[in-house]
Amino acid sequence: MLNKKLRLGVLASGGGTNLQAIIDTCRQGVINAEIGLVLSNKSDAGALERGRKAGLPTLCLDHRQYTDREGFDRAAVAALRDAGVQLVALAGFMRILTPVFLNAFPQRILNIHPALLPAFPGVHAQRQAFQYGVKLAGCTVHFVDNGVDTGPIVIQAAVPVLDDDTEETLAARILAQEHRIYPRAIQLFAEGRLHIEGRKVRIVPPLSPREQALLNPPPASEDAV
Repeated sequence: MLNKKLRLGVLASGGGTNLQAIIDTCRQGVINAEIGLVLSNKSDAGALERGRKAGLPTLCLDHRQYTDREGFDRAAVAALRDAGVQLVALAGFMRILTPVFLNAFPQRILNIHPALLPAFPGVHAQRQAFQYGVKLAGCTVHFVDNGVDTGPIVIQAAVPVLDDDTEETLAARILAQEHRIYPRAIQLFAEGRLHIEGRKVRIVPPLSPREQALLNPPPASEDAV
């Protein structure tokens, strides 16, 4: 028999494509979770519309109505607790959380970042990677701590940077991988398999080992002339 579903709260400030990936995988049974609240700080956020279309509880808390970050975070925490949220998933939520929020959900806040952390933290990560000239970009799901994109890493996906890439085409391919790894990280949490040990997140029991590497550009074939 399946365990009780994990109760999620999803926070987003933008279009909500990662929210949509979570909605879809919840409905497909890929992750044993349900969304108890979709919360945004922007009334016109596409994420709120996606939540409403999915029949989910939604809430907008306009951060401009609060005198400080702590006041906003207290209101957000209260709403999430009222919704019975056990795990908070940040999905393009463009606000730095204060200790008020972090202490309310210790080791129960995940974030998706469009870079291979610890490289390129903060905003415009895809642009930073593209302009730097990296050969591998990607995305990271990590636990949230009191730094900016500094928390323990759960899962990453690498995306080769092609010679004819633009910032936009690279960002689109990274986003496609975000939609794959975020639900995976949530399911691992729901299964109770994520154990934080200092900077490392161990998956217990471990995933099947695979001896492989992604190289860009790829090495020459042994039979190449």
